Amino acid sequence: MLIISNSVLGKETIEVAPKDNLNARSVFFNSLYSNSPARTTKAVREAIRQVENVSTKIRPVVRIRNLGESGIDWEVKYWLDDYTRHNDTDALIRERIWYVFNREKIDFAFPTRTVHVEPKPVDIGQEEMLNQNVESLSRVSIFAPLSPEEIERLASAAELRTYAPGEPIVRMGRDGNSMFVITGGSVNVQVPDGLTQRTVNSLRDSDFFGEMSLLTGEPRAASVIADEETEVLEIRKEGLQPILEDNPGLVDAISEIVEERRATLTPQSSEPNAEAAANPGGVLISIRKFFGLR
Repeated sequence: MLIISNSVLGKETIEVAPKDNLNARSVFFNSLYSNSPARTTKAVREAIRQVENVSTKIRPVVRIRNLGESGIDWEVKYWLDDYTRHNDTDALIRERIWYVFNREKIDFAFPTRTVHVEPKPVDIGQEEMLNQNVESLSRVSIFAPLSPEEIERLASAAELRTYAPGEPIVRMGRDGNSMFVITGGSVNVQVPDGLTQRTVNSLRDSDFFGEMSLLTGEPRAASVIADEETEVLEIRKEGLQPILEDNPGLVDAISEIVEERRATLTPQSSEPNAEAAANPGGVLISIRKFFGLR
């Protein structure tokens, strides 16, 4: 029996660690904003799971505490087999975090101040980025009828976007006028199944989705969720419209490709639509109407 007076209780912090119980501890660290949060989470979690005295019964939690002034503030929450060794275990976890940061080229944050005394130089990587966008769009089947010059115009108007693991890129039923080409990562295509969501397809690098919203303005036919940190090129109606207006013949060629694609896709399609399959030629009419072309 431990007896503590009220005067002591009012002045001290009392920590209760039940015997023969998995008690949790937290260790804090930080990283630079330029480091990927998804990669940092995965690397740190895998490193601390191998630390002695970290329980294997409960998965350690690695989460962002705050977006700090100098970087991202993190918390590692883990459970111990032997709580009496918590100080040594905390120290070992900090050591493992340092080593995994060193191996994975992840940087600790520290107070910094940047003073600009000259105009920022022109980004020399813009041309290389454009070339990468052109290469990505050249692999998209529905853009096969476009000339190299038209592909470059479309690539110039496209926007590169990055999504976190589990973040929705599009939601089923929402209006949209753009499509997406995956340039890195992977996504899951989901549809409602009772009270839950069922994954009907998984897409990876060079796959694309949302083409019917771009071409006809249809509401999104499924939800698409990033399965990991994912980069996509978003092509909007505003980027495609001037190309179609300058070369109206592209509409016929693109609509034929879309009709063939939709006819061969299984129910696991990223754009399921039974109505279009039952109405051959409907895509061509819808595209012309959506873009205001005769």
